[in-house]
Amino acid sequence: MEVVIVGAGIGGLTLALSLHQAGVACRVFEAAPSIKPLGVGINLLPHAMRELGDLGLESAIAARGIETKEVCFYNRFGQHIFTEPRGRFAQYDWPQYSIHRGDLQAALVEAVVERLGLDALVTGYRFIGADQDGSGVVARFQDPRSGKVLPSVQGDVLVGCDGIRSVLRAQLHPGDDPLIYSGITMWRGMTRWPPFLSGASMAYAGWLATGKVIVYPVRDAIDAEGRQLVNWLCEFNTPPRDPSGDWSRPGELNDFLWACQDMHFDWLDIPAFVKAADFILEYPMVDKDPLERWSFERMTLLGDAAHPMYPRGSNGAGQAILDARTLAGHLARQGNPVAALSAYENDRREATSAVVQANRRIPPDAILREVYERTGDRPFSNIDEVISQAELQTLSERYKQIAGFQREALRDRSDLV
Repeated sequence: MEVVIVGAGIGGLTLALSLHQAGVACRVFEAAPSIKPLGVGINLLPHAMRELGDLGLESAIAARGIETKEVCFYNRFGQHIFTEPRGRFAQYDWPQYSIHRGDLQAALVEAVVERLGLDALVTGYRFIGADQDGSGVVARFQDPRSGKVLPSVQGDVLVGCDGIRSVLRAQLHPGDDPLIYSGITMWRGMTRWPPFLSGASMAYAGWLATGKVIVYPVRDAIDAEGRQLVNWLCEFNTPPRDPSGDWSRPGELNDFLWACQDMHFDWLDIPAFVKAADFILEYPMVDKDPLERWSFERMTLLGDAAHPMYPRGSNGAGQAILDARTLAGHLARQGNPVAALSAYENDRREATSAVVQANRRIPPDAILREVYERTGDRPFSNIDEVISQAELQTLSERYKQIAGFQREALRDRSDLV
């Protein structure tokens, strides 16, 4: 069996490594002429790190990222609401890491080239469509620069890991499949800044009605000036300025600074911090409605191509990794590729649909919303008079259960590959 993978993002590269581990041949085809370290920070929750650890990648991730110790919640006045340990600091068997997306992709690329060979990763091949019959699939490509048609590629299975604007998704589901704007726009960036809180903390502050900020370091290394590389975002409700879902759109400081200009906390001066950013990107928070079907005979979807979701809960990359591991496991165990794709979809489609809906309704920052509503956006004297620690813990656990990283359930489930 040979699998054709379209897209060298986190999902596609994890799938390639997982198939190789399982003894299934594959190649990855990427439209970009070269793979560059683009993007901002992401988090790898324990369910994702379990899978990447099984692939022998934890040391490579640890060398590039930072092991997250805790997540802390504050209101917009800087008052502490709740702190929860994360990963191994919360007695998980697996860690949680924060890392630059480009650094994670680089680690995956290195592993693919080392284990599968340089020929397994083909760049400069833009996917334009595919055909299939009872014996296999034929994927068609063109040169992204010249538009010249490139040689077609044959395989037994085709997996579209080609992101939120997936060409394969559009072929399998022609017609109206719009990006759905949440009403929230995010501004994101990277700033080099001295360590704050524990030096390995993720912090949430504020709420959407007045502006919410999330900050966390993505590299453990300290530069000559005593600074870490820190990822941040500021978001609030606003009409969409650009509904395309383009992560690369440059952002302007004056468009969002008002939302955090009073956040001068004793642990971090947010206005000064965002003003010192290396760059700023603007992104309307968009997703798509869940599909009723991913797999059509020998072709299927994975990651954002299958279930684009709001970038909340540190879960987009994690769900793509779980997709990849699940699909590789079924392809390894079943001789019939059509049956393997059907089993993969049965395992993952409803589970990821639940995460899409949870990110819309009850994301992890529901803690901030609850406190905002109970206090009427006013400072409190004692958080325990507003909400109990047990209630706060329940809000946190609810999302973990939906997303698949509740500690005991994760420990007890069987290996995917």
